Amino acid sequence: MTDRALYVAMTGASAMLRGQATVAQNLANVDSTGFQATLDATVAVPVTGPGLPTRVAATARTLGVDARAGAIRNTGNPLDVALKPERWLAVQDAGGGIAYTRAGDLTLNANGMLMTARGQPVLGADGAPVTIPAYQALEIGQDGTISIIPQGQPASTMAEAGRLQVVAAKTTELQRGDDGLMRPLPGKPPAPATGAALVSGALESSNVDVAGQLVSMIALSRQFDMQVQLLQRADENARATSAIVSLT
Repeated sequence: MTDRALYVAMTGASAMLRGQATVAQNLANVDSTGFQATLDATVAVPVTGPGLPTRVAATARTLGVDARAGAIRNTGNPLDVALKPERWLAVQDAGGGIAYTRAGDLTLNANGMLMTARGQPVLGADGAPVTIPAYQALEIGQDGTISIIPQGQPASTMAEAGRLQVVAAKTTELQRGDDGLMRPLPGKPPAPATGAALVSGALESSNVDVAGQLVSMIALSRQFDMQVQLLQRADENARATSAIVSLT
């Protein structure tokens, strides 16, 4: 009986620790452009095995990410884009595959390749990384079209230099990887976005609710302390039982 009580308390403490780690990650990304908070929950799971089904363990489960849009702030930088709700910018991940992000703080490297602030190449509508030639003015349209005035040319020479690959997908149709990028669930490839998909010269702030996350951290800490106290009580009961048995 004691070992089962120890196991139940241990699973509860482990779930609280994982919940604290999720909250800590959310708070660490409160200033990250386009970041959506991770949603975690604690789920009761019956303990299987011999004996009566009277024990219930706790396990932490990731429910996905918070789909609420963050606040939009104007920057005036023509390379900054804020994605509309349920719109995602396609980038190339470290393995060469396609992933999606809402972080629109874009930059150009020395070779003219369009990159995210985290170093991922931005993909165009043709699936290849976007490369922009030297320009004296640049504009990104609401549909992701990139127009430039080439270096040393008059304004009348503005021409299309590429188009961002923007897709439409609900947050629940994607899952976040360890690299922070989103990828579609099996069998649910996202469709190309149509119409106005972004706001140029602006960025989306993180949607992390700082006050709510701090309250969650305090509650999880107290619940963890309670589980540790249960572990200590179970250990004390086991020692007392052993002492009584040794006297008989």
